[in-house]
Amino acid sequence: MTDDLARLHALLAEGTPLNWVLTGDSITHGLIHTQGARTYAEHLHELIRGDMARVQDVLVDTAISGWRVAQLLKDFDRRVATWRPHIVTLMIGTNDCSTAGAFPTIEPAAFGASVTDFVRRVREIGAIPVLQTQPTIDVLNAPERARIAEFAQAVRDVAEAERTLLVDQFARFGELGAGRPGGMAWGLLNDPFHPGAAGHAVLALGVAETLGLQPESERDRVLPHLRAQVQLGR
Repeated sequence: MTDDLARLHALLAEGTPLNWVLTGDSITHGLIHTQGARTYAEHLHELIRGDMARVQDVLVDTAISGWRVAQLLKDFDRRVATWRPHIVTLMIGTNDCSTAGAFPTIEPAAFGASVTDFVRRVREIGAIPVLQTQPTIDVLNAPERARIAEFAQAVRDVAEAERTLLVDQFARFGELGAGRPGGMAWGLLNDPFHPGAAGHAVLALGVAETLGLQPESERDRVLPHLRAQVQLGR
C-alpha cells in the first residue's frame, strides 16, 4: 500500500468529513456525451455519500470542457485550492495531445512537467493527489489526437516519480477493447474520444477500485450496477 493510499484509508476510517475535488477536461466535466445518464463523478458521489454513508463528505466537479493542463495550473486556486480538498483527482491530456486547434502543440515531456507541477501544488495544500490516465481514443476518426498513448505514459511516469496514486484508465479501456476491431470497445464511447454512459461506468469503477472505496455488503448497490453496465456496454 502506498503512503497516500494508507493516508486516505486512515481518513476514511476516522470518519473525517472529506472534500473531494475532481478536475480535468470535458471527460470529467461530463456534459452531453452520457446523454442524460450519470457521469463518473456522479457515480462516485452516489457511492461515497450514498452506499458508503459518508453524508458529510462533499464532492466537487471543477473540470472544464476543452481545457489543457496549462489552463488548469493558471486557475489552480479556483479549480482546486478554494475548496480546501482532502483528495484531488486529475484526468487531463486528451486536449493536450491534440495537434489541431488554436493551442500550440506541446510535447509529452512538457505535459508531464506541468502534471508534476500540479501534483506538487496539491501536496502543498495538504491534499492527496490521484492521477488518472485518459481513456483510449478512436484515432482513425480523431487523428489529431493520435499521440494519446504517449500522454498516458507521461501521466504514468509522473505517478511513479512522485509516488502518487494512479488510476490507469487508458489500460482499462485497452483491456476492454482487446480482440475487437481497432482494439476499441466501441460501446464505451459516444464519439471518437468522449466516453458515453458505459464508459463513465468504467471510469467510476477504476477510481473506486484503485482507492478501495467499498461499502458494506448490504449497502453495495452502485458497484454491481456499474459492473453490469460495463458488461452491457462492451
